[in-house]
Amino acid sequence: MDLDQLARLRTPEGVAALDLAGELAGSDELAAASALRARGVPPDLAAAALTQIALRGRAAAKFGADAGRVFLTRAGLEQATREIVATRRAARLRAAGSTALADLGCGLGSDLRAVAATGIRAYGVEADPLTAACAALNAPDATVTCGDAQEFDLSQVDAVFCDPARRSGGRRVFRPEDYSPPWDWVVSLPQRVPHTVLKLAPGIDQALLPPGCELELVSVDGDVVEAAAWCGPLATTPRRATVFRDGVPHELTGTGEQTAPVAPPGRYVTDPDGAVVRAHLVAEFAATHGGWLADSHIAYIWSDTPIVSPFGRCFAVDELLPFSLKRLRATLRDRQVGRLEILKRGSALDVEQLRRDLRLSGPHPASLLLTRTAAAPLAILATPVPPPG
Repeated sequence: MDLDQLARLRTPEGVAALDLAGELAGSDELAAASALRARGVPPDLAAAALTQIALRGRAAAKFGADAGRVFLTRAGLEQATREIVATRRAARLRAAGSTALADLGCGLGSDLRAVAATGIRAYGVEADPLTAACAALNAPDATVTCGDAQEFDLSQVDAVFCDPARRSGGRRVFRPEDYSPPWDWVVSLPQRVPHTVLKLAPGIDQALLPPGCELELVSVDGDVVEAAAWCGPLATTPRRATVFRDGVPHELTGTGEQTAPVAPPGRYVTDPDGAVVRAHLVAEFAATHGGWLADSHIAYIWSDTPIVSPFGRCFAVDELLPFSLKRLRATLRDRQVGRLEILKRGSALDVEQLRRDLRLSGPHPASLLLTRTAAAPLAILATPVPPPG
């Protein structure tokens, strides 16, 4: 899609094309395009409408109930913030006293929408003209301009949110020095606007963060979706893991420097959520439940009683084996296990190759956790502990 096609999608002809494309959602792409052309829709408008409907079908998690009305690009949707994450962040900024915010690199406007909804004056800057035009439509209560984020007049605002682009030429970039705007400029923002939040990739090298910031790792239903650096007065704890389960947020905080006790495996093992692990809060999580580690470098938490928590999945240990493919295969055969969930921490084994090598057959399910201690690699056959209720 280009700017001309976006403009045409907003005309009565374009709206009709979108409605027709929506009726054909889920059908064969070529057949849908032919059906639109048969109804008199020009080929380029038909292609743009079908692309929008396909993207909207994937946008519900990021734009909520409005997913069927927003305008999207493929790259923009990839980097857009999920609605529940953006809403919670905006509420925190509002509670901190922010009154006017600049979203530097606003993308499709998912964060802008959430910020404006709190009553904060919202300004968005986006370098790509098509993405900026989509953001202006998606966040009508914000002021969006197309331009260089580095040229925005920061004197207009008391808060900044910056999500540097992590794609170049259609490809994902992993080195912060390749981000846009440049990383050196991004990390200088807290010196100019104390209420600064930086949205980052979950795997960011934490040594690169602005000094004194709070690093928040966020997961949604087990999927780590982003990291955020809260700077200046916004930083209230060194590390925070925010875990959403079924739309409900749960927070774990700490220094990120605590160490957990190390002892032999217990009756239960808990696999911490990825946000907890990446925030370096495994020891804090273990301490709240009287847990420990079997290896100081492996994040599995052991306990003698079940740990039921949104911050991890708990398993009852059925059998603990020194890893041996032959013995494990025989044990699973004896247990008639045909459906096997395989998790691993501290193991270099290829999960899918192992699954093939195990030659599973039988009616029963099981969970297998692969790990190690200082002594040897371990295979843990386990049963998930059901959540309360």
